[in-house]
Amino acid sequence: MAKPVRASLGEMWITCQVCKSDLFRERGVKLNSTGGELFNLAWADETATGLICWRCGYVHLFVNREIQLHRAPKS
Repeated sequence: MAKPVRASLGEMWITCQVCKSDLFRERGVKLNSTGGELFNLAWADETATGLICWRCGYVHLFVNREIQLHRAPKS
């Protein structure tokens, strides 16, 4: 099972839009386009960082490369 992480953009810490938790599970997400799928070029489509809320499961997507992930302290 994935370990929880915290995330930030510069000085701003990210919290869940739904439940306000600050713990997430990180996953890469492919942003497929219609053209890429049509011509078998989906491998070239852009990727995003997916942060899945540890508490409620809401998925947040970030294409900003400045996002930083931080190991969450053990509880």
